[in-house]
Amino acid sequence: MIIDAHAHFVPQALLDEALTQRAFPSVEAVTENGGTRFAFAGQEAKRPVPAGMSDVERRRKWLADRGIDKQVVGGWLDMFGYDLPPDEGLEWNRFLNSHLLKATKQIPFLVPLATVPMQSGKLAAQALEEALDQGFHGAMIGTQPKGASGVLDDPDLNPFWEAASARKATLFVHPTFGARDDRLKAYGLVSAVGRVTDTTLAVARLLYSGHLMRYPDVNLVISHGGAALPMVFGRLRRSFATAPAQNTDPALGFHKLYFDSVVYDALTVRFVCDIAGADRVLMGTDEPFAIAEQQPLKLIDACNFSTTERQAILGGTAAKLFRIS
Repeated sequence: MIIDAHAHFVPQALLDEALTQRAFPSVEAVTENGGTRFAFAGQEAKRPVPAGMSDVERRRKWLADRGIDKQVVGGWLDMFGYDLPPDEGLEWNRFLNSHLLKATKQIPFLVPLATVPMQSGKLAAQALEEALDQGFHGAMIGTQPKGASGVLDDPDLNPFWEAASARKATLFVHPTFGARDDRLKAYGLVSAVGRVTDTTLAVARLLYSGHLMRYPDVNLVISHGGAALPMVFGRLRRSFATAPAQNTDPALGFHKLYFDSVVYDALTVRFVCDIAGADRVLMGTDEPFAIAEQQPLKLIDACNFSTTERQAILGGTAAKLFRIS
């Protein structure tokens, strides 16, 4: 079974209801130039929902043309609503999850990941428990749990990490969209570089804080090939060696991480596998964005993996982590 372990999907029924709903006073959805935009808690509206996010038939053909049997899908980060007041955020995430679960039950090639209100560790834990009980295969979480700020090692999130570890849940860590560094506000650097630095910082904090040692049964998949983490792994270790009293050995947590293959370059995929192990890498595409990997199997095959390694990367590891039968 060939599995795309990194993709996004927003049911059309969710967008239709969001445009007319009155249950969420801090959520505003508007249609502009044929696209839907969301604004949370009085802030500026997010980007329009990308074309293809809800098109089931296009996706079915896209996957079939590439020989992919299953696709693991989270929602779209711009819609997670981490900016909302916590209680409203919980209800908004339940709204998102109910639509995603209902839609994917009718689309057998999609494997759903829940969203949870990361602005509150207690409520995120509650939402995760509910989602796993309902049939979700894990959750997709953003790197900045307070909207455009926050850290994943925030003590407030400990209840969430405790619940995830107790349930042996698989969490897919995905960067959020932002450009607080003015140097990123040109040349498309938010996507090209900003997402890499965002993920690298968020997960490096988890490594140095010893988070993955305290919550050992969480399965953490890091998007976009682990961002810069594989490349700077040696530097992380050397930095720890110079000041060990301040941090946890990052190698202990690093070797528990999983990574997707969305790096667009066979040599880089090979490098990530050499650093982390081929059994820690999952094929992904980032569909349906324009930057998505268009030929994921060809990318993996260009790496000349062994048969065992290839089977693990193309679906074996994803089937285990996301409990796909």
